[in-house]
Amino acid sequence: MYDDTCRFLAENFSADFARWLLGKPILLTELKPSELSLDPIRADALILLKSDESVLHLEFQTRPKRDIPFRMLDYRVRVYRRYPDTTMRQVVVYLQPTESALIRKNHFTLERTRHEFDAVCLWEQPAENFLQYPGLLPFAVLGQNADAEATLRQVAQRVNQISDPIMQANLAAASAILARIRLEQDIIYRLLRRDIMQESVIYRSIQQEAEARGEARKQREIATNLLRDGVSIEIVARGTGLSIEEVQQLQQQS
Repeated sequence: MYDDTCRFLAENFSADFARWLLGKPILLTELKPSELSLDPIRADALILLKSDESVLHLEFQTRPKRDIPFRMLDYRVRVYRRYPDTTMRQVVVYLQPTESALIRKNHFTLERTRHEFDAVCLWEQPAENFLQYPGLLPFAVLGQNADAEATLRQVAQRVNQISDPIMQANLAAASAILARIRLEQDIIYRLLRRDIMQESVIYRSIQQEAEARGEARKQREIATNLLRDGVSIEIVARGTGLSIEEVQQLQQQS
């Protein structure tokens, strides 16, 4: 949910992200991971935006992970192989406060190799910085502030001033989703209008994803029950639409 929201914002408001992280509002377009031969699983959390001069690599994380430094080196080398004359800024953005020392590790070292990248903790960034540009508004409540509810109220006021109804709906939905990291749902919906959010691409996408997860869960439950009754893996796969591999995994777990 948070990954999809951050990806949507970065891809649709790339100029605002460029102002924030590159210091200038340059036009950035999406760089497909397939162009760098990145396997689908690892590419899921990857956001690559490219201009003629540079590449902005973003990763949003709710929790720190030990493999991030190596991944950043891996991505940098892949981009260099494809675009050797292009500069690259790599930023890991942490959304949720943590005391883990991993968030301070912004480099990868191996023998005589050292690669550095940037790590940004939103709770250490002044909330005012995110209130300046539309595409960054949803991050304001996660910024450094004494009162998250008051900050979300400011966000809601700015969102309500946006004349484009589609942009307004998308930013309201994105703000509501990210605000869940800091605030209770009843507070969020008291400040942000739910009727506007329902027109958002993000809101509908999350609803569809939730419905798909529910259907998949139901199919796995049916498959598990059939396996317990002694039905063969092949018949269970045909009857539920799951792959042979998925049914085999369920058999091992049951």
